[in-house]
Amino acid sequence: MAAKVDLNHDGFQQDWFALPKDQQLAILAACRKIKSLTWEQIYRDKGLRWEAIKTRAADDGSRLYSIRLTGKMRAIVRRKGEYLEFLSLHADHDSAYD
Repeated sequence: MAAKVDLNHDGFQQDWFALPKDQQLAILAACRKIKSLTWEQIYRDKGLRWEAIKTRAADDGSRLYSIRLTGKMRAIVRRKGEYLEFLSLHADHDSAYD
């Protein structure tokens, strides 16, 4: 079963809408790719580079992860059931972990 994508988090939307149109479209293309994958495929995809963030957790205590959406952009996400919830975008790889 393919994962579902949740792009409704305010922080993510603020980050996404502030980007130039070409970068917005690149992120949308990555989201379409993710939506077509199963969870196992997401975890193993070499392009996405799913990585646990061990230095912090979400406000509710759930684990956070970093995924690569483009060559320059990473997202902070968490899994909520069958949904991959996007929380924020980071142009600097290291800022995704701080």
